[in-house]
Amino acid sequence: MKTLTEENYLKAIFHLIKPDNTVTVTDLSKFLNIKMPSVNSMMKKFVEKDWVRYESYKPLEVTEFGKKEAALIVRKHRLTEMFLVKKMNIGWENVHDIAEQLEHIHSDEFFEKMDEMLNFPKIDPHGEPIPDKDGNIITQDLKKLSDSKVGEKIILKAVTLDTEDFLSFLNERNLTLETEMQIIKIEKIDASMTVEFLNRTEIFSKIICDKLLVKA
Repeated sequence: MKTLTEENYLKAIFHLIKPDNTVTVTDLSKFLNIKMPSVNSMMKKFVEKDWVRYESYKPLEVTEFGKKEAALIVRKHRLTEMFLVKKMNIGWENVHDIAEQLEHIHSDEFFEKMDEMLNFPKIDPHGEPIPDKDGNIITQDLKKLSDSKVGEKIILKAVTLDTEDFLSFLNERNLTLETEMQIIKIEKIDASMTVEFLNRTEIFSKIICDKLLVKA
């Protein structure tokens, strides 16, 4: 059985892993706000569990087994968020911290039942893909709103920041997933965008536009 600390490391690896299946100890240290010696010590345990491979002065190589274990932690988190939104009517801006606690429940049956009750969702309330029980993840062909062009019509499919402040900002503007938008103007000086949706326009900074994922 994995410890809470091990699960938090695995989740960090899921978010930091690169296309070549590597992650650095430095990145893990920064992401988790944990000192390097502690991270190195934990990675020695991960090597023993065959979750990573490690050579001196090289990035960690995450094994297929390690990737699956990491994905399954994220699966529990994202399923929980969806359950809290769909079955308990909790706002998408308030589910992250609760899911952080519930994701450490060690019961496959509990989460499989949750998945069944939700009719096996593919994405969480923030549009992020939910890994299946084998750790597989659907591929999403999305781009940042900031990469869109004037006149383009797009649909909001996901957000990459799920803090309460950010999601409350979107709530105040009634901007939810699946909202149709059109790019009206892009400022040359700061790349802020004037966007039309729900029969009105809003101006979003580049910081906001970078956090919104869309599809044409």
